[in-house]
Amino acid sequence: MAANISGGHLNSAVTFGLAVGGNITILTGFFYTIAQCLGSTAACLLLKFVTNGLVSDPKKGSLGTIAPIAVGFIVGANILAAGPFSGGSMNPARSFGPAVVAGDFSQNWIYWVGPLIGGGLAGLIYGDVFIGSHDPLPVTEDYA
Repeated sequence: MAANISGGHLNSAVTFGLAVGGNITILTGFFYTIAQCLGSTAACLLLKFVTNGLVSDPKKGSLGTIAPIAVGFIVGANILAAGPFSGGSMNPARSFGPAVVAGDFSQNWIYWVGPLIGGGLAGLIYGDVFIGSHDPLPVTEDYA
């Protein structure tokens, strides 16, 4: 939905990785992260309003053309593996909103440190390891 506007930046860790990798500016990444956190907070406040204050515990929860399905499978596997321990949140902004609404930031740091380290490392190595080893297709005018 937002791909044409922001490249689909919904996860602060991915945004951080793109900034570290030089695909977006640090300033752009900063503003995207602020917007992501504000969106998460607004969504959680709306959820609290709609459910009349019955917001659930935030720690509980439910490549190429196949990239979306691959990412979905990876996210699903991470949620299945980490869900019983942390809710499986790999998105710092997604964890920020419930912490704001609940007024409890006591364990929120872990939702930022782990994903940002992973995103930063991915941003550093992706261009050199994956893109650098890829030979582009020859440019041709013939589309037949």
